[in-house]
Amino acid sequence: MNQTLFHLAFPVTDIAQTKTFYVDGLGCIPGRETHHALILNLHGHQLVAHTTKDVLTPQKAIYPRHFGLIFTSEPDFEKLLERSRDSNLLFREEPKHRFPDSPLEHRTFFLEDPFYNLLEFKYYRYPAAIFGDRDYAQIGDR
Repeated sequence: MNQTLFHLAFPVTDIAQTKTFYVDGLGCIPGRETHHALILNLHGHQLVAHTTKDVLTPQKAIYPRHFGLIFTSEPDFEKLLERSRDSNLLFREEPKHRFPDSPLEHRTFFLEDPFYNLLEFKYYRYPAAIFGDRDYAQIGDR
């Protein structure tokens, strides 16, 4: 199998809270763990939560920093949305449609973990919009 995987390291202050949000809430599969780090499998991609003693503060808005997944199947997007609601995860932005009735149309929602990391989950109606459709200038919210 020749598959390239995405890796992201991010700050947390408590491994137990990290597991509650990412494993119990989002359904990540936990990997190696120490008192200062936890490896997570998020739909086949590697997240590494590293503890910090730095004071973590919330962003004022969803931009510029966030991470997440783009689902290629709307039922998979719906499944994570339902799991997030059932797990009472904090929605930073409720589910919505962006750019309806255009080639860039997609569904999105944002979650915020206990350490103010923002996660966005998307499903594009037209897969070409994920990387292509350069004739359109819209990106994100205004």
